[in-house]
Amino acid sequence: MTSNAQVGSVSEPRGPAPVSVLVVEDDATIRRAVQLALERYGYRVAVAADGLSGLEAFRAGAHDVLILDVMLPELDGIGLCHRIREESPVPVLMMSARGDALDVVAGLEAGADDYVIKPVDTAVMVARIRALLRRATFRPEAEDPAAGKSGRADHILVFGDLSVDTLGMEVRRAGETVSLTPTELRLLLEFAAAPGSVLDRRRLLRDVWDYGWEGDTRVVDLCVLRLRKKIGSGRIETVRGFGYKLVRG
Repeated sequence: MTSNAQVGSVSEPRGPAPVSVLVVEDDATIRRAVQLALERYGYRVAVAADGLSGLEAFRAGAHDVLILDVMLPELDGIGLCHRIREESPVPVLMMSARGDALDVVAGLEAGADDYVIKPVDTAVMVARIRALLRRATFRPEAEDPAAGKSGRADHILVFGDLSVDTLGMEVRRAGETVSLTPTELRLLLEFAAAPGSVLDRRRLLRDVWDYGWEGDTRVVDLCVLRLRKKIGSGRIETVRGFGYKLVRG
């Protein structure tokens, strides 16, 4: 566990209920180090040492963020993420020891929102957690009725059989509710705000993933892939060499 910032020098604002993080990691040393570091930042941390115990802990408690190691006994992190995604859109951060491309891709395809590489930099991990929490609680600014911009219909955006309610944060396809993770919803809202416009991957990393530094664009590509499966494969078009755009009709 490494850090380029003094752990404990910055803490999360303490509210009535601290943010709950579940860490599933089989290496006892790493598990304890992550737990202590996050607790110093003000998080409430639960831990599990294998995938099946992690699944039980997830089901037993209301956690705001999950941190899953890729290589776990009993049930690996990829399988665990799949199981969790069948039940919940809770933000998931994967940890990979090698930074191996296959590990990263498999974790993101399973439904993880982001990943970090071990040995984990505490400041990076906390920044990723904060970004996940911001996406999970994101709400677009409501228009001011007094300014003549009232009317809920203004917040129902329609693209073919897809409708996006930016106030109710609800997405429907052919009248059926579409279940999206906070990251997928935030990504769709970015596209819906500029239909027909090409959004490049680095802009999406900045605006959706809240990266203030160079990030891995595979995160964008795989989230777009998951989003397409839910809203229709032709709804988001790839503009080769540039990025993606939402198809209007």
